[in-house]
Amino acid sequence: MVWHMAVMDDPRTPCEFAHSQIFKRVWVTERALDVTSQAVQVHGGMGFIEETGAAQHFRDARILPIYEGTTAIQANDLVFRKTLRDGGAAVGELFDEIDAEMQQLAAHTDETVAANAGHVAHAVQAARDATAHILAAANEPRRPAVNGVNYLMLLGRLCGGWMMARASYKAAQLQSDASCNPSFMQAKLATARVFMTHHLPQVQALADVIMTGDDAVLAMDPDWL
Repeated sequence: MVWHMAVMDDPRTPCEFAHSQIFKRVWVTERALDVTSQAVQVHGGMGFIEETGAAQHFRDARILPIYEGTTAIQANDLVFRKTLRDGGAAVGELFDEIDAEMQQLAAHTDETVAANAGHVAHAVQAARDATAHILAAANEPRRPAVNGVNYLMLLGRLCGGWMMARASYKAAQLQSDASCNPSFMQAKLATARVFMTHHLPQVQALADVIMTGDDAVLAMDPDWL
């Protein structure tokens, strides 16, 4: 995904939304924090002891979302400047691009590749629904603000699924290549399947929160905190 961001940041890239996909970078930093936290957990008590190195990785990752300008600030930028300002036109281009690619992969002879395409297509529809909800609340700025971080995470996870679908397609293509390690390619296919079934479904969950959770947050009184 990081490589893809670098390509998208090229001024020659035609998609307008490509140049504003900072949500991918923020999502990656949040994932780095989760992964390194899990690493400490997996090491158990030894995870807190410096000789394993796990604790240092966690400390290094903890600063990443802060260096990025904090996740919430970037989420507000995504919602207000990158989505609401053009009525969702640019993010719609992103969805169209993913959909078009998934339609091609859905016809693939490899069952895993085709299934992955279906999972991503379902996630794209959830993302479209969430975007429509945010756009409908454009005249009530507190509502889009409530949904900013969830929307950023939704798009990041969607694009993660997109990249995994691409990876599974390439792995399936190279499995029979004598110059490639078939075990490595099988691992890529298996990893993509895990992402599709364990992580990508959170796109729908986040979309549900975005579409139904505004009132619950806005009903809170700051004094209650």
